[in-house]
Amino acid sequence: MVAASFPATLFLAGLALLATGLLTPESALELAARTVPILLFVLAMTVVTELADNAGLFRFITARLARLGTRSTLNAPPRGRIVFLWLLVVVLATVSTVFLSLDTTAVLVTPVVVSLARHARIHPLPFALTTVWLANTASLLLPVSNLTNLLAQRQLGLSPLGFAQLLWAPALVGVLVPVAFLFLIYRKDLRGRYREPALPPVADKRLLLLSAGTVALLLPALVSGVAVWIPASIAAVFLLVVFVVRQRSAIRWAMLPIQPLLLTMGLFLLVTALHDHGLGTALTRISGTGEDFLSLLQLAGLGALSANGVNNLPAYLALEPVADSPVRMAALLLGVNLGPLVTPWASLATLLWHSRMKSMGFNISWRGYVLAGLALAVVLVPLSVLALWLSAGLPG
Repeated sequence: MVAASFPATLFLAGLALLATGLLTPESALELAARTVPILLFVLAMTVVTELADNAGLFRFITARLARLGTRSTLNAPPRGRIVFLWLLVVVLATVSTVFLSLDTTAVLVTPVVVSLARHARIHPLPFALTTVWLANTASLLLPVSNLTNLLAQRQLGLSPLGFAQLLWAPALVGVLVPVAFLFLIYRKDLRGRYREPALPPVADKRLLLLSAGTVALLLPALVSGVAVWIPASIAAVFLLVVFVVRQRSAIRWAMLPIQPLLLTMGLFLLVTALHDHGLGTALTRISGTGEDFLSLLQLAGLGALSANGVNNLPAYLALEPVADSPVRMAALLLGVNLGPLVTPWASLATLLWHSRMKSMGFNISWRGYVLAGLALAVVLVPLSVLALWLSAGLPG
């Protein structure tokens, strides 16, 4: 009850700041203009992915991938190799994160991947850690991949293509380095072969096809340059109508992300109020000012430390004013997107992932998680900054 009430309490505290004048109405209106469309996108995408999951889309895709892994061709790895199945999960988690957001990977991909590993009699931990790490580290390439990206895109005024052109090199590092770490850690568990799993039964084939078609059409719409909340809202309304006709019982209030939205709005209000009272000035002294490698690393490192200390959303908002150029904004995103790998509360995706793992009876050692995440973060963040610096052609 205490954990569940915290987001509501934080949101009410934010409203109290506005009511008492500690947060000025002008700042609140500016905040609303920036964040309401983004929060509407989050709401719509949650509805789309939850309904698609109810139709069995993610289970069907994952099972198909597993069966693909047991098919041997002249150009494919041998039949049923665990490492090949794991690489397919890497692709699924990356694509899901890039196009559907990190929270989709944490909430919907994690349980089906872990269930798949269990059914194939494979140790689930490498697959589970793959989804949570890539949910965070693969969230750099497109604005829709992460809420921080959407905020940064609006600030920079970049198209999805322009955003990808700015961040493609560190985004590639954000996928390859965690995958290399995971392989080194779990190479023994990834040896051997697995038994081909059965395809899950499809209760309503038409519903599955309509859900798959909706998601397939939505993906290019999200990178078309149209405000992302528009196609996401259209897709959500369409699927709601389809489910009202074919499976009304799947529509329930519980699928709406009320708690995450309240938490996000509360954090937004709190950090904006702090900026009204000089937070930006204080952070300028420790965040650096240049675009050389060390200055970018300083900003990214501060973002990573702040994200692990509180959460990546308030960390981004607090540091956004000091990211006063596209490259410095990119460096900040490296810190707050790739850095939250150490503490459980560093990103909402990690908390959602842990909740799903716990509901499946899987106990996570936070000590092991922290140590592994720390080892990855201290390598990943500098390498990603180096990739950004080199790709941007900046002076040393």
